Amino acid sequence: MKVYFDNAATTSIDQEVVKTMTDIMQKDFGNPSSVHSHGRHIKSVIEQSRRTVAKILNASPTEIFFTSGGTESDNMALICSVEDLGIRNIISSPIEHPAVLHTLDYLENSGRSEVHYLNIDKDGNVNLTQLDELLSQFPKTLVSLMHANNEIGNILDLQKVSEICRKHDALFHSDTVQSIGHHEFNLKELDIDFITGSAHKFHGPKGVGFIYINKKNKINPFIHGGGQERNMRGGTENVYGIAGLAKALEISAENREKNNKHIRTLKSHMIKELQKNIKDLKFNGISHKEETLYTVLNVSFPCINLADFLLLKMDMKGISASGGSACSSGSIVGSHVLSVVSAEKERPSVRFSFSKHNTLEEVDYVVSVLKEICSE
Repeated sequence: MKVYFDNAATTSIDQEVVKTMTDIMQKDFGNPSSVHSHGRHIKSVIEQSRRTVAKILNASPTEIFFTSGGTESDNMALICSVEDLGIRNIISSPIEHPAVLHTLDYLENSGRSEVHYLNIDKDGNVNLTQLDELLSQFPKTLVSLMHANNEIGNILDLQKVSEICRKHDALFHSDTVQSIGHHEFNLKELDIDFITGSAHKFHGPKGVGFIYINKKNKINPFIHGGGQERNMRGGTENVYGIAGLAKALEISAENREKNNKHIRTLKSHMIKELQKNIKDLKFNGISHKEETLYTVLNVSFPCINLADFLLLKMDMKGISASGGSACSSGSIVGSHVLSVVSAEKERPSVRFSFSKHNTLEEVDYVVSVLKEICSE
């Protein structure tokens, strides 16, 4: 049996999305910047996609900008805040995605901004009291905290953080790459400055994403060139990808409740079966609890002797999962998230992440394989 439990890294593309994209590829080849009918038509595809995304997020279409993905979007929010909005201090956490952490390193090492990191408790939650205290000390501050952690699934209370930021007149950016498509967003009610998304996390194509920029924030182009994306991002638009992103988000929004229920059932079943079949396993963060991201479960296993080989043995049995962020694959360095929240770092840890396409039969197979491996 082949089982794919690495959906936090990337998801399979929906066939309706493929059809949407291939239809455009076959019929619509004009350049969106051209003024003739071919150009105007393909430009309308982009703008309709923008309206679709904006409607789902309850934002204005003028606040949605398409990018190459979550990494570019995070870079844009952080770097442009410093360069164009006068930000001199950034408050973040040590368990953010590398797209944020490495950008913060760049900004601090180049002397452009001072970065302050919040403390994280043993469950992987950020210290919001400390956030309030730090914001009272530093003017011109941007807060950058992810909505749902991609490794342990902890969910941030965006509304609460927003209220703390507004109390101190601070900007607020959230990497929402893992939660877009899985959670409902109402950006007209949520007072936030930037959020980011990537299509391949919700069954869309790779290489395309978006950034929401609250209309009160005026920043300069992140990529210079032509006047694309209302002069915010130069370069001929990835029209097929943009249309695929919009279609994938539309499908996710329409089926959110059904998919939520199905995936929660899978996750709950896996938690119970793992606890029943493997002694002394541990869950990292609070990924096994109801209030976390329902697509992610992070588990530390007792087979310390297999610390370097557990994922390989699973792969040999046809099971695809992850030891951490896919963006760190190939690295000999362990998970930066688990180094903060896990008390038993010598144990091998696996992130299982589920999608609407997974089944209970797959869960049972994975548990049976893990039981066999851990008894070796």
